[in-house]
Amino acid sequence: MAIKFQYNKTSLTNIGKQLKVRQNALPTLKNKESALRLSVIAAKAEAARFSAELEAKLNEYDYLAALWNEFEPGLISIKDVECRQVKVAGVDTPQLFDIIYEIKPFNAFVKPAWYADGVQILKDLTRLGISSEIAEEKKSILEYNRRKTTQKVNLYEKVQIPGYKEAIRKIKRYMEDEENLSKASSKIVKTRHAAEEEEEETL
Repeated sequence: MAIKFQYNKTSLTNIGKQLKVRQNALPTLKNKESALRLSVIAAKAEAARFSAELEAKLNEYDYLAALWNEFEPGLISIKDVECRQVKVAGVDTPQLFDIIYEIKPFNAFVKPAWYADGVQILKDLTRLGISSEIAEEKKSILEYNRRKTTQKVNLYEKVQIPGYKEAIRKIKRYMEDEENLSKASSKIVKTRHAAEEEEEETL
């Protein structure tokens, strides 16, 4: 990315300010990037844990597969999923707060004895499934923010800061050259005037 500038003091001051802003922001950005990197690792582990727990539970209840045919469809349904925003390394991420179920009333004397356990099993499975999905979403959000922060760190560190330094160097060199030329010009003029005065005096 080419830094646009002009060869004057105003441009030099502006570029100096821009450079200072980036140099001051860089350590904070690097800290944020490190924190996000660790948070992504933790979120990946959390997502994998929920996924493994769900798989284990499904296998655990596999022996009940035939009984589910007796289970009344729609007996239990999810009315609402409540999530809260929790900041992780300065980024808003979702966290499961509560699942609100709607359970239709059933006669425990008429229905099979395992119905109450079936309702609890479905609650456990849905909680794990939803927790797994939220953990995946959290991981994606953190990964996206980590990538964006890394891009910004690289932009500042490898492009903008060196670019602004180079622009400052060029402007200063140009202004020094201009000053030297100006001094040299005025010296030539003074020398010429002195020579002309000497000539006049001789005449």
